[in-house]
Amino acid sequence: MANDLGRKGEAIAARYYRQRGYLLLGHNYRTRMGEIDLILYKEGTVVFAEVKTRAGHMLAPPASAVDTYKQQRLLLTAQFYLQNSPYADAMVRFDVVEVTPAEHGWQVHCIMDAFQA
Repeated sequence: MANDLGRKGEAIAARYYRQRGYLLLGHNYRTRMGEIDLILYKEGTVVFAEVKTRAGHMLAPPASAVDTYKQQRLLLTAQFYLQNSPYADAMVRFDVVEVTPAEHGWQVHCIMDAFQA
């Protein structure tokens, strides 16, 4: 059930980015260091997006789950991706995308440049 919710949130976040002109380069990119939910590209910048989907009421915002440990794993995974891609020299940005239920569908809150490499 939770995996279905996560997949739905990632699909919603991918659509959010595509509607804003981003090219989806990768989805659920996995290495032994970790996983990146979405890898996107627009105007010389590669965006690594961590998607946090929650259903129901929360005490803490979904982005709070992206702690320092998670950030380090994302950074290592992103470095590995870049070393093995044609985008090694591109600018890089790390976003956290919160997907939560809204009155009619889902609400997307994108925290651009959520943390630095």
